[in-house]
Amino acid sequence: LATDNEIQVVRRGLPYNPTTEMDLKLWHLAQRLRAESTIVTLFHDKQPAQLAQAYRTESLPPLLQQGLADFLSLYGHRGVAEIDLGLPRWSEDPTYLLGMLANYLALNDPDAAPDVQFQRSAQEAEAMVQTLIRRARRHGWLRSQLTGFCLHRIRALSGLREVPKFDFVLLMAGARRHLLAIGEELAHSRRLEAAEDIFFITLKETHEALAGQDMRALVRERRASYERELGRRHIPRIMLSDGTEPEVTLTREQGNDTDGVLKGAPASAGVVSGKARVLLDPTGARLEPGEILVAPSTDPGWTPLFFTASGLVMEMGGPMSHGAIVAREYGIPAVVGVTGALEHITTGQQITVDGSRGIITLA
Repeated sequence: LATDNEIQVVRRGLPYNPTTEMDLKLWHLAQRLRAESTIVTLFHDKQPAQLAQAYRTESLPPLLQQGLADFLSLYGHRGVAEIDLGLPRWSEDPTYLLGMLANYLALNDPDAAPDVQFQRSAQEAEAMVQTLIRRARRHGWLRSQLTGFCLHRIRALSGLREVPKFDFVLLMAGARRHLLAIGEELAHSRRLEAAEDIFFITLKETHEALAGQDMRALVRERRASYERELGRRHIPRIMLSDGTEPEVTLTREQGNDTDGVLKGAPASAGVVSGKARVLLDPTGARLEPGEILVAPSTDPGWTPLFFTASGLVMEMGGPMSHGAIVAREYGIPAVVGVTGALEHITTGQQITVDGSRGIITLA
């Protein structure tokens, strides 16, 4: 009755998705800020980190200070890589959000506005639903009714899959606050050097620290190891006991690093050409309208970038990964699971993303 690409269209512009609603609220805040030229100039002259510091000292213009505070009252528990308890929430460090506001303020094409794109995607989805209902009617009235019911249920309920994650992250933010309070106590008593060091010791070690054990040397050792690991450009998703990485072997056999073509899993239908923007971390990142986002992977902390991206390439993930799902919802072509994408694609390089076939062509 329907092709895979047609079903992808049906799932665009889904309602009731808390992550999409969050992104649109940030966009609407940017639109309010655009009305004040002094704020626009401020974003042009200052880096996101400087604006974040000004927010902490409550020295931003009132509209921006209050607007960001209102946003954080709803979404301050979220963050980049938010499943990691050790990483700050937006309420602690709003640098990323201020960078996204700067990106939105630089968006001057009305047709590329996130709310316009979302509405367009929703209209395309509803048109496809009606097309499929008419197609089903050729097989009988009952089949058309069942088709309509199922497709409308898909649209009404699919967005809600983000709600449990939203609530879980809210609970994690609460746990982080309690752990930081313990960390502050341990830092005050000189058993840790900083409150954030609490995330480098185990629960058992935390009890030992509270009993008087000095954990500073242990934390320094673990922090050094952590910093080394952050420098890794490639982390195997699968490794056999003999040290072999099957993905690399398979990629070499398929020739994924030759002929200017990279292959991955089709994630969101469509073809787009544009300049690549390779990002390892969305915090403070700038993505110009129309650029193709190239990333190792994404989580909800990345989604505000999707509104200005014309396409997506991810080194990790499959058709049901976060980036793939959001790309389909926003209607941008995407290819995921592209081994070596970060190695072979550079920022500013012209590439073509074929989300239907899972192919990236390098210029």
